Amino acid sequence: MRITVLAGGIGGARFLRGLRHLLESRDDQSDITVVGNTGDDIWVHGLRVCPDLDTVMYTLGGGISEDRGWGREDETFAVKDELASYGVEPTWFGLGDKDIATHLIRTQSLSAGYSLTEVTEALCRHWQPRVRLLPMSDDRTETHVIVDSPDGAVAPDGTPLRVALHFQEWWIRHHALLPAHGFVVVGIDSAAPAPGVLEAIAEADVVLLPPSNPVVSIGTILQVPGIAEALRTTTAPVVGVSPIVGGAPVRGMADACLTAIGVDTSAAAVGAHYGARSSGGLIDAWLVDTADAEAVGEVEALGIRCRAVPAMMTDIEATADIAAACLDMASSLPLRP
Repeated sequence: MRITVLAGGIGGARFLRGLRHLLESRDDQSDITVVGNTGDDIWVHGLRVCPDLDTVMYTLGGGISEDRGWGREDETFAVKDELASYGVEPTWFGLGDKDIATHLIRTQSLSAGYSLTEVTEALCRHWQPRVRLLPMSDDRTETHVIVDSPDGAVAPDGTPLRVALHFQEWWIRHHALLPAHGFVVVGIDSAAPAPGVLEAIAEADVVLLPPSNPVVSIGTILQVPGIAEALRTTTAPVVGVSPIVGGAPVRGMADACLTAIGVDTSAAAVGAHYGARSSGGLIDAWLVDTADAEAVGEVEALGIRCRAVPAMMTDIEATADIAAACLDMASSLPLRP
């Protein structure tokens, strides 16, 4: 079986670890291809940082910090502290000393003319995640957030002056507390899917959307020209898992992102946001947590098959059960022409 997964950072990485554990426990030789979000990418101190790609790579390669969910285990931050002592910004972005090695290799390789796909493949040869990890695009695409100026500046007419912050600054420095008026992915209109991405979706036996942020993780992947259409037209069933449980994000600040685009923070609303493929949307089936069992009827009324299962990724076995429910749901769906 060929399984393609569109993934963001921590939620996507942990889901993938459960999926891989499930397949290996069954001695199942299915291939997993991961299309990773690169809208969070950022230049920091001259280094190209790809947070979501690295989180997937470190998590599946056994090097992730389990407590933080990002960066390396047993990390130190001597370089970060030394740069801060010089007063060099950004002081709010924490590059760990081990992590810097990854970014040095990536930046040097990109500067030498290698594509992000090629660099990611080379890094994965070291980490051995046992999945094929593809960036959504080799082109530079960076998510920015439109907010009222943090310093209180106003326009000539007295209204708050709106500015664009890099997503990482909004997320990390401001903890998503500045109300977002919208998101702009710089470079997305001219970006192309990375080599192999469209084929991985078109030729898949099942496509999975894990409980990643539907706006700035999976939502950004879907903005790359051609990817959403590939999802609509693949013959594979497309099954998603809600990142919202009981009206709140499982992790992170997805509620702030959903509010910015006018979507309620609920399992049913996110399912409706993706929409039924039978009506031009993106998914065939939607898994919600048992805490949101009342959403099943609402989602199914949209033409999306829905099931309530324990959907909290509390440990690898629980996550494997969620992945199993996704595959079971996919197998129950009728084949598309």
